Formats: sequence, structure tokens, C-alpha cells
Amino acid sequence: MKLLPELRAITSFGDGGFRFGDHSHRGHLLVLPSGMRAWDGEDFSLLLAEKSEIDFFVLGTGVRLARLAPSLAQLLGAVQADAMTTSAAIHSYNYMLAEGRRVAAALIAVP
Repeated sequence: MKLLPELRAITSFGDGGFRFGDHSHRGHLLVLPSGMRAWDGEDFSLLLAEKSEIDFFVLGTGVRLARLAPSLAQLLGAVQADAMTTSAAIHSYNYMLAEGRRVAAALIAVP
């Protein structure tokens, strides 16, 4: 997936991918102020490059809950960050996006 330069609510997910607007993507997804793009599930460099534009970050960890790595939380500094299942992360992201909040998300695709 190439960069989709606008942020959209995620309307459905599962079967290894995500749907947003009239677009879909298979695989992990990174949502930043600069847009939505494919994500390898490990590289947070783009997130860190845009952290000054973000107030809240949600990490969707798949079907199982995992903790946010303390090293990542430290690098994010003042950005509030939380890890949760991908389902919960999508709901949180969509809610904050609808409120006009400065939110970013990194989402692990679920089967």
C-alpha cells in the first residue's frame, strides 16, 4: 500500500487486513498525521519522526494484549501511549479521530 495522505476511520478489520473509506489494506497498518501506510510491525521510526504532531498513540497488538515496550514509551516522551488488542485500538482510534484529536495508531492485522 502506498501512502494514503488523509486519515480515515477504520470501518472494518479482520481476515488479515483493514477497510477505511473506499480503500482496503492487507497486513499491518500505521496511521500517522501524514497519512495511512503499510507497516512492518516493528519499525517505529516514522511514528517518532511525527511525534510532535501527536497527542495520543494506540498500539493494536493483535488478538492478544501485549504491553507497550518501556523503551518506546520513553522515546514518545509527552505523547500519551497505550497498547491494547487491535479491536480495542481501532475503536479508540476511531473515537479520537471523530473528536478531532491528534491520534496515531500502529495496528497488527488479525485473522
